Amino acid sequence: MSGLALGAFVDRVLEENAPALDGAADAVVATLQADGLVRTAGAGHSLAAVMESFYRAGGLAQVRPLWHPSLLPLANAAESTRAERQPGLGASVAASAGIESRDALVIFSNSGINHYPVEVAQAARELGATVIAVTSVRASSASEPRAGHRLLDLADVVLDTLVPPGDVSAPVAQPVTVPLSSLATNALWSALLERIVALEQDVALWRSANVSGNDSANAALIERLGPRIPELGSA
Repeated sequence: MSGLALGAFVDRVLEENAPALDGAADAVVATLQADGLVRTAGAGHSLAAVMESFYRAGGLAQVRPLWHPSLLPLANAAESTRAERQPGLGASVAASAGIESRDALVIFSNSGINHYPVEVAQAARELGATVIAVTSVRASSASEPRAGHRLLDLADVVLDTLVPPGDVSAPVAQPVTVPLSSLATNALWSALLERIVALEQDVALWRSANVSGNDSANAALIERLGPRIPELGSA
């Protein structure tokens, strides 16, 4: 797939998700106005999207990641696959997170069939929080749900990555490489941020730590949000 084709793919993802992105932005802004938290979750390579959402220059400050060390492929790749399929882990992580009804959960899972993302979504729904799924409707629908449900069936808003089953796209005749889920997910998250800031111009955002003068602004956010987002540490 050429660079031009990749660009066309991103354009299609954003165009087809425009109404859902508007709905997701409305939900997140409602959470921010209620002084809730945006919780982001994922497992395996979807943790890259969680990292992108947390403590990121230009990103939302009121984000708390939901994760577990066993889900990180860098620690133990084989174990990370077993962990996201393990019944009970998602429910345990969600239970310890202190999710509130005013919160919004953004759950990244391209297949959306494993226990971890499904259990996090179920827990959030039971607590009255809004669930936003970033998943592939096509890939998820083609796979048997291991957890009894698919993530997309539990979500209030679905952002569709449009990724085919197997998450590969090239060569076109017999795809074996060029995974698209990370590209689509990052594009959707960026488009969501743009909409949020358009709706809520005073939203708290992180600034780049590598630009002079920004450390004090970030330190003030850490001091304010640290008690509710312990992953921020101390300034």
